[in-house]
Amino acid sequence: MTEDATSRSLVHVAYPAGDPPLPGVALVTLDQPKALNALSYALLAELDAALARLDQDPGCRAIVITGAGDRAFAAGADVRELSTETTSKLHDADPFSAVDRVATLATPTIAAVRGFALGGGCELALACDMLVAGDDATLGQPEILIGVIPGAGGTQRLARAVGKARAMEVIMTGRRIDAAEAERLGLVTKVVPAAETVSAALALAATIASMPPLAVRAAKAAVSSAAELPLAAGLRYERDLFEALFLSEDQREGMAAFLEKRKANWTGH
Repeated sequence: MTEDATSRSLVHVAYPAGDPPLPGVALVTLDQPKALNALSYALLAELDAALARLDQDPGCRAIVITGAGDRAFAAGADVRELSTETTSKLHDADPFSAVDRVATLATPTIAAVRGFALGGGCELALACDMLVAGDDATLGQPEILIGVIPGAGGTQRLARAVGKARAMEVIMTGRRIDAAEAERLGLVTKVVPAAETVSAALALAATIASMPPLAVRAAKAAVSSAAELPLAAGLRYERDLFEALFLSEDQREGMAAFLEKRKANWTGH
């Protein structure tokens, strides 16, 4: 670990002000710009802890994850650290499980990607629920070029996002995908001008944060299950979540507000 990494935080959390305001939106910034926000073990540990805290905070209803600077979301894992690893050490420490836990958060997550999102950086972006890309974004899984394969979910999430054949080609050649192609492949939610990447992601997060929290979390759980469950099981899970929401105050408030032609007041209960 470098002196710089030990002397300051590598992940920053803020509740940004906005016009219009952004209540309930947290902005998480990976802050190693000199290293293109490489996912060192220290950064991953800080990110894991920060996201776990936000997921337990009832005031946080949507999370945007981005990288400091305009050159990279995250350019990949820290190859200097990886170059000295062994199979047993990696298996025991399992540092990249932090990326897997991003996908299991109950709170919706949005990756705001400018510049490079390669290797572990692409895997982190894919673990988020939505991905807003600047038109300067470059995504890819180039691990094959250093003698390994994606190890933080890339083979699984990329295949689910773009299909088996395309994922095979991208991973086995190590080639990069620009923002325009990523949009064509359905890999990203939207592409925006580079300078507007974070603001567009925050605006999307604010819209989600304004919705009924219990229903948002149920929607995330239901959609996420589609990649894991057979159709019949997924439909049953969706129905169970739908029915459970009729125990909530927000369901009663939402339907009353609709019938009374007024704005709903969501409480998260």
